Order: sequence, then C-alpha cells, then structure tokens
Amino acid sequence: MTAAPGTEATTKAAPGGTAAPEGDGPGDPFDQDLLPAPRNAQFALLGSLLAPARARVWLAAVLLVVQQAAVQVGPLLVAYAIDHAVPALRAGRHGPLIAVGCAYIGCGLAAGGLQRVFIRTAARVSQDVLVDLRGRIFRHAQSLSLDFHERYTSGRLISRATSDVETIRELLNDGLDELIEVVLSTLYIGVLLVVLDWRLGLVTVASAIPLYASVRSYQRRSMAVYRRRSTATAAVIVKFTETMNGIRPVKAFRREEPNDAAFADLNHAHYRANGDALLEMARYVVGSRLIANITVAGIVVWGAYRVAGGGMALGVLAAFVLYLRRLYDPIDRLGMFLNSYQSAAASLEKIAGLLAQAPTVPEPEHPVPLPARPQGAPPGREVVFDGTRFAYRTGGEVLPAFDLRIPAGQTVAVVGATGAGKSTLAKLLARFYDPTEGRVLLDGVPLADLARDDLRRGVVMVTQEAFLFSGTVAENIAIGRPDSTRAEVEAAAKAIGAHDFIAALPDGYDTDVRKRGGRISAGQRQLVAFARALLADPAVLILDEATSSLDIPGEQAVQHAMATVLRGRTAVVIAHRLSTVEIADRVLVMRDGRVVEDGPPSELITASGHFADLHQAWRDSLV
Repeated sequence: MTAAPGTEATTKAAPGGTAAPEGDGPGDPFDQDLLPAPRNAQFALLGSLLAPARARVWLAAVLLVVQQAAVQVGPLLVAYAIDHAVPALRAGRHGPLIAVGCAYIGCGLAAGGLQRVFIRTAARVSQDVLVDLRGRIFRHAQSLSLDFHERYTSGRLISRATSDVETIRELLNDGLDELIEVVLSTLYIGVLLVVLDWRLGLVTVASAIPLYASVRSYQRRSMAVYRRRSTATAAVIVKFTETMNGIRPVKAFRREEPNDAAFADLNHAHYRANGDALLEMARYVVGSRLIANITVAGIVVWGAYRVAGGGMALGVLAAFVLYLRRLYDPIDRLGMFLNSYQSAAASLEKIAGLLAQAPTVPEPEHPVPLPARPQGAPPGREVVFDGTRFAYRTGGEVLPAFDLRIPAGQTVAVVGATGAGKSTLAKLLARFYDPTEGRVLLDGVPLADLARDDLRRGVVMVTQEAFLFSGTVAENIAIGRPDSTRAEVEAAAKAIGAHDFIAALPDGYDTDVRKRGGRISAGQRQLVAFARALLADPAVLILDEATSSLDIPGEQAVQHAMATVLRGRTAVVIAHRLSTVEIADRVLVMRDGRVVEDGPPSELITASGHFADLHQAWRDSLV
C-alpha cells in the first residue's frame, strides 16, 4: 500500500499470528525456579562477594587459628598436671601445679578474647556480603529487560532477595565459624593424638574414613532436598504475593476457597520438603554418632588395658579421652552446619542463576548521541521503522517485516482489534524489546545505539496501567524529571487537567498516594501518569490505551489538554476508544500485525475500509 510521501507504510511479508510471550511453553527454564547459569557460578559469586573483604577474611582466619591453638592446649596441661604436677605437689613442690593453673587460665582468657575479636570481624564481613548481595539482586533485576519480567514472576524475585538471602545470612553468621572451628580442632587434635600415642592416634584417624563417607553421603542426598525446599518456599511466596496483589478480583469472583485449597497444596509441599530435610539430618547424626561411640569405646578399653600394664601414663589416657570428646562432640554441630550449608548452597545457586541472566535489550558499547535540535525548533523527532520484524523467541511472529515513517511533530493514532500488534509496535518504539530483524530509528539514529538516558529523555510511554509508587502526588509526577521545581510539577498537572482534583486532596500535592496509588481512583492515577510524562518533555510520547481508565468528561479534558501539549511533538497514540483518534494527524489501522490502512482520519472515515467500519461500530456503541 502506498501513501503520500512522508507517510508511507508498506508490508513486506505475509501476516503472522500473535503468540504468547516466551516462557509459556513446556520446558522453558523460566517455568522453573532454578535459572540456567555457568558451571560453578555460585562459587564465583561467593568469591566476588568476599573479594572486597579479603583482608578481614584473612584476619578472621588467623584469629581463629590462634584461638583454637589456645583452646587445644587444655588437655595437654591436664596430662602434665596428672603425670608431673600432682606427684611434685606430693613431694612438697607447689611450683609445677601453680604454673599449670596459671597457664590454663591464661589459655582460657586468650581463647575468649580472640573469639570475641573473631566474632566481631566475621560479623562485619557477613553484613558487608549480605548488603552487597541484596544490592546486586535489586540492581540486576532492574537492569533486566521487560521480557524477563514478563516470564519470571515478581514472587520469585522477592524469594531470591528475602528467603534465599536470609538462608545465606544464617550460614555466614552461624555456620562458617562452626565449620572452621571443627576443621581446625580436627587437625589440631589429630596431630596431638598421634603425638601423645601413635597407636591410639592411628586408630582415631582411621575412624575418620567412615565419618567422611557419612558426610559425603549426606551431602549428595540433601542437596536435592534443599533445592526442592527452596523451590517450595518460592512457590508459597509467589502464590501469596499473587493473591494479595489481586485481592480485588479475588473478592469480586469469590476465589477465597479455591485459593485456600491451592495454597494448602503448596504449603503441604513446603511441609514435606522441610520434613525430608530433617529426616536426612537425622540419618546423618545417627550414623555418625554410631561410628564415634564405637571408636571411643574401643580406644578407652584399649587405653585402660595399657595403663594397667604400665605401657601408658594415666595422664596421657586422660588427655586422650578429653581430646576424643572434643573431636566427636562437634559431629552434631557439623551436621547443623551441613544443614545450613546445603540450604544456603541451593539458595546461592538460584541467586547465581538470576544474576547470570543478561538483558536482551543491552546498553550499546559505543553510544551515539542524538543530533542537536536547532534553537527554537519543535521538540518532536522523526521515527522510522526500517524493515522491522518482531517475533517471540518461541517462534510466534507478531509483526511481519514492515517500513513506516512518522515525521517529526506528527501525531499518529494506531487502531485495530485486540491482538493486532498495536502494543508490540509501541514497545519496539520505547525499546522495551529489540526487533528480531530491521531497525527503529529516531532522527536517523538506531534506538539500539542510543544511551539509556538519551533514549528515556527522547521517548516516554504512558501505559494502560498507571502505576504510582508510594509517596506524594508531587513525587510521583516529578519522576518524569527529578530536578523539576514544584511550580513545574503543578504546571504539568494543570496542563493535563489534574490540578483541581490534586488540590482537593487532604494535603494537596503532598498527599501520600499509598501503595500502588490506592488512595486515589483509577482515572486520577491515569491523570497523574499523564502529568509525569508531560513533565519529562519527551521528543516522542507514546500513549498505549492511556485514556482507558478515564470517564467521558475526564477523557474530553485530557484530549483538550493534549491537543495543546502535543503540538510540535511526535506522538503515537494507541487506543480502542476512537474518540482519541480525533486529535491525530494520521491513523494507522493494524490487522494481524500489518498496517492495512494509513491516512488522515477524515479521509479514512469516508472510505469503505476497516477504519470506517470501526468508526461506525464505535458510533453505534455510543447510541
């Protein structure tokens, strides 16, 4: 189809049907809680989190090494006291026993002091890691493209930033020091036992083989359980978040009982996953305790036999028993650590998978600036779709390849039935998506080559969902231009016809709109969103069903204001209400992803085509 020069719109391919966004098909990783990530990505993530605190990590390690050395001296002092200091005391020499007592007290004080410094140092490292991790999740989630958020639910993101981070916090705060203490004490005690008596020492060391096998078996079994538990936790959060966000339709359609049943199933799955985790823990503790008790009983009997035969000093056996108690008592603590570790490892794996996702609409490596506008020139810029085609990754084509030029300052209305591709065209112009083929240009510069700040200053979109953030009305309007003054905020509101209702609020522009703007009506939220966009003063303004929440008087007021505000600005207006078309210089009629009619609204109404039929149907609906 050929139109007048400067308004050409031709299609180059057969029509394609609309398709559901990627992620709706079976086997899509976005349907799973665990996103794909490079091998060992969780360990690389942990290393990068600890890297800034490397010096404090080493300090904490040194403190714990020295602290454990002070702790493990105790049984040796007991052995010396039994075999040497007590006989010396009976001989009238008090010095050895006093020296042993002072040494024991000194080691206890040193161990306590070093432990205190270690806990403070480790706590600072832990908090720094958690602050960094939460910040990374939040920043990365914001940087990911719109298609990611349309497939990966907000409940899962909340689960990553809350329950998964909390699991890692528990490991860092309560688990790592336990593990290091167990490892260091095991090494110290193993060496000391061999030094005290190499025969008994080798028996003790040999018992570590079945204990190690028990630990490895627990790790293999429990990892799958903790992944399932983390997924079950996320599912509970997703369902809860979804239900509370949709509480109005829940109430309207009496969905309480079906929701209760669905949540009960998820809650029971979470219960089973937790039960399986505790069962695996119980199996590990019972098996490890059995190995430890058999080893201790055998060593005590053998040691007592040797003491009775004079082949071993009583003090050495006493020290040996004390060391054995210290060696095997941490088995439960090690089990608790493994419990925390497996849970944290599953959480870290999921966070690493999230952070491994790359934006599908990336920032350009070498941004190209927009050409400067002549002094006093209108703000609008030319928009060109050059061989542009779009299809979802699953293969469903939404827009066949087409060419379209919108001159600077022109207001274009895009109409058509639901699913015709109108909103997809708008999202390509706003660069929420990149075309599968071809380019979208702004004053000759591809959108993919524009820096994010230039793009957002150049193109602003107002959607059907007028989302307001918690805060005042003025703050929500100023999001369009954060450095604006109160006078500029009020001027934008007046231009769009929102000033009167804002002034009538309890605190005027300082009224808190509360969560999601719930304090004001849907139409009022839409007016605030208009004022926000107009304050941003974009070159191109996209209105995607932006008047859908307004009543007839409100829509007429907005249209009257827009006729003035959009003068000289390039605008793309997508609407089902054909009353919005009256402000347009040009109308595009879309069908099955193609532009099937293109021209001024007055000409299309008098022609016998799709737009004339749509316009007549709209007039009939008014009657």
